[in-house]
Amino acid sequence: MIGGKGLKYKKAIMILACTILLTGCNVLNLVKDGGQGENNFISMEEEPDLSYEVPVSTPGILVNQLGYMTTSSKMAIFKGEEIPEVFYVIDAESGKNVYTGTLENKGYNQELDEYNSYGDFTALQTSGTYYIEAPVLGRSYTFFIGDQVYDEVFKEACKQYYYNRCGMTLTEEYVGTGAHNACHTGKTVLQEDISISIDVTGGWHQDEKGQKDVVTAAKTMSTLLLSYELYENVFQDDTGIPESGNGVPDLLDEVKYEVEWLLKMQDQQTGAVYAGVTIYAPNNNVPGKTADIYVQPASCEAERAFAMALAKFSYLYQNYDTQYATTCLKAADRAWKYAQLHEMEETDTEEKLKFAAATELYRAAGQQSYHKFIKEYLNTGQYLTEQDEVDLLGCVTYISTKHAVDLELCEQIMEMLMAQAETISDDARSNIYLTSGNGEQDNNELLLQMMYLTVVNHIIANHEYETVIENHLHYFLGRNAKAISYLNNAGDYTYEAMNESMGIMKQFEADSKLVFMLSEITNTLNR
Repeated sequence: MIGGKGLKYKKAIMILACTILLTGCNVLNLVKDGGQGENNFISMEEEPDLSYEVPVSTPGILVNQLGYMTTSSKMAIFKGEEIPEVFYVIDAESGKNVYTGTLENKGYNQELDEYNSYGDFTALQTSGTYYIEAPVLGRSYTFFIGDQVYDEVFKEACKQYYYNRCGMTLTEEYVGTGAHNACHTGKTVLQEDISISIDVTGGWHQDEKGQKDVVTAAKTMSTLLLSYELYENVFQDDTGIPESGNGVPDLLDEVKYEVEWLLKMQDQQTGAVYAGVTIYAPNNNVPGKTADIYVQPASCEAERAFAMALAKFSYLYQNYDTQYATTCLKAADRAWKYAQLHEMEETDTEEKLKFAAATELYRAAGQQSYHKFIKEYLNTGQYLTEQDEVDLLGCVTYISTKHAVDLELCEQIMEMLMAQAETISDDARSNIYLTSGNGEQDNNELLLQMMYLTVVNHIIANHEYETVIENHLHYFLGRNAKAISYLNNAGDYTYEAMNESMGIMKQFEADSKLVFMLSEITNTLNR
């Protein structure tokens, strides 16, 4: 339930922030015993079959398997009906007990059918590798305490898009054992007319097949660019890609690689945008038969998404290459105009993309024709009813533009953001795992909620929201009911042991939201 003096106070701060933002300060510019028995038997097999899988045993002590910042809060979650009074933090190298803490019994969790308790060890601030043990419950996985504990995972999340580059050779110098030769380097035929082939090489693979969808690419790019816009200082020029050290933040270099592909997806004569590159499996699984690759027909959705992403990139890239930024803005405008001339009855997705594209074009170019579409969409109130990534992108851009805006609509956006933040925070506070869900929902849902909370925290710098965001990272890194880390190379027991597809960095869109969340955490912990 949202209410009380706290909300009124935060709302007042939001409105004040909006006022400052709209006067040019631009505030936003900124995870039985089977029993053998005594009876003998003779097997019909030559040897007993011992190939069954042993069930994975979930530890009774759940921690962030990567670790904790030296001075940040540190807490483990304990599962079990029989809870001891104390727990011990053990130095993994020496085996010595370095901290003794008491447990706070939280009781029975009916929704998850488990008994839980908390153990706080924030007072331990010595760098090192540790694990927690307690009578009856055993021991946890190991974790690290240090000042730069999240730096590498942040860099790795950003670098996932380099690993997915299509059309270029990835060398061992940059990707280690994942090195491979350039793929998909030839021209590709149009699905609607196979007599025509065009060059659509480059860009990022979005799945194991190597498919590339324009709408998915544009949303992912826009999320990455918003994280750069809000927390520019955490994005460096040293993540270990070929462009590192060129004076441009590596995130912008990486997004530019995708921009180059998007520009190839636009018809240079009309401004229409092809929807994507689809790869079909070989017909009838004929040995030696290569997969069929087609360029999908142009679509209104693709054109709106294209306009949104390229206008946003143009706005942020103008400080590094004005001429290239202008090229991107002109391409975005041409896609917008083509969609306007050929639009039919729009789906909800198209309406959202049209709104977001209009906000980016309005901020970058300032033409009132774009503003008209922004106000039309906001006046419908559609964005108030549910959380949506594209709606969020459009709203943040609108309230951060320096051009004339509708103050009433901006205040409405601020109130929506504040309400979402309070709901997410309240849900997390009442949840045993301190996240905004019950632990069974899709991680993508949690990541989207963290996007909303991160935006609000950027405006008002609320310590409570910062804590909620960091608790979600603890969740993704192993402090969850499955005791599994969903991030690459982070922890003793990761998603790879269960299902490769569960990894957040392995999911094209989810990884961009992870970068968004990590950029806020990195900024908060390093300031």
